[in-house]
Amino acid sequence: MGVTMDGTKQQRRGNTRQRIQDVALELFAEQGYEKTSLREIAERLDVTKAALYYHFKTKEEIIVSLFEDLTQPIQELIEWGARQPHTLETKQEIVRRYSQALTGAEPLFRFMQENQATVRELRIGDTFKDRMRGLRDIIIDPDSTLVDQVRCVSALFTLHAGMFIMQDVEGDPEKRREAVLEVAVDLVTQAHEGARGTGS
Repeated sequence: MGVTMDGTKQQRRGNTRQRIQDVALELFAEQGYEKTSLREIAERLDVTKAALYYHFKTKEEIIVSLFEDLTQPIQELIEWGARQPHTLETKQEIVRRYSQALTGAEPLFRFMQENQATVRELRIGDTFKDRMRGLRDIIIDPDSTLVDQVRCVSALFTLHAGMFIMQDVEGDPEKRREAVLEVAVDLVTQAHEGARGTGS
């Protein structure tokens, strides 16, 4: 599972890269993307600007790399889903895996929500829309009714809503995630039963 943090100096490049990404996101969240400089990111990491420069030349590069790393599981999910039969099990599994991918990418999505101008400028939004379309295509049965297609797409957006709208609701985040996931799975299940003619 990646690199163990055993305090050795010879941390893998991937690990340093991740630390830079995490610290950059923290700073962006604290003081805003525009106001954060590469120098401040280097200072908080306690590395020289040159060491940071070795991995990233600009803060734009940090965000784009973060976006690519964190949405990679979504891309892999789309490729996996495209090879599966359109069964209920497949759809439920897509929803479960997408929930996990979103959980891993939560800080990035918060950044995207709070920095929409930057997201537009870096064209991250376009890539994200493409990924969402890819997901939509694997979760929808082309021959199901429009209502059932909407249910399937709503399952994906339920997970998004759970991430943003529910985050300041009292209680255990893990329980909240489970509740959101349950509703999303219900939606694809209903859609699937509708497609089998029991719901219409």
